[in-house]
Amino acid sequence: MVYSSPSPLPSSLIMHIYLASASPRRHELLNQIHVSHDVLNVPAPEGEDEPILPGEDPLDYVIRTAKDKNILAQAYLKQTELPIHPILTADTTVVYQQTILGKPIHEQDAKETLQLLSGKWHDVRTAVVLSYQDILLESICTSQVLFKPLSEQEIQDYIDSKEGFGKAGSYAVQGRAATFIKEIKGSYSGIMGLPLYETHQLLMELSSFIKT
Repeated sequence: MVYSSPSPLPSSLIMHIYLASASPRRHELLNQIHVSHDVLNVPAPEGEDEPILPGEDPLDYVIRTAKDKNILAQAYLKQTELPIHPILTADTTVVYQQTILGKPIHEQDAKETLQLLSGKWHDVRTAVVLSYQDILLESICTSQVLFKPLSEQEIQDYIDSKEGFGKAGSYAVQGRAATFIKEIKGSYSGIMGLPLYETHQLLMELSSFIKT
């Protein structure tokens, strides 16, 4: 299933792409920079969602996961009758002291994550992968986020809102959790899930490959 972006394509990027992501935030961010795209809803593979391999560090994990999503999307596209276009995938992970903080499994998991992040800096890493035919390009964006000290009531109220479920680190920067954030170093769009500078650079690079 695909749905189309109404946004016009800038003259610097003469291409139309697929965004292989169910994230409405990534769709909105591509619209923000006027990238013409369709959302490609790729069926999730069986098994554990975005598993961490033994001994895998956070940087390798986020890049591998974004690549795996892209490879899966390429295979899915070949099975359809849809036209061939470049495919964009991304993965975002929250990291505290080299520990990957994924999507919460349940309320207790979310509570422990928010307690851990309370009053501390943590990293948010987003990998972006763009593929077309035999070309595969990748980029990584790392930002730092400082949470204010959170009270138990603030944590519980946020958990009760359900906003952080399905989100790496158990929170969404663009939602109510914005009130937790004292300082950001890096890319706000990267923390949301799609760093726009890095994404635009990949699109420009691919455009130059295609033109030549």
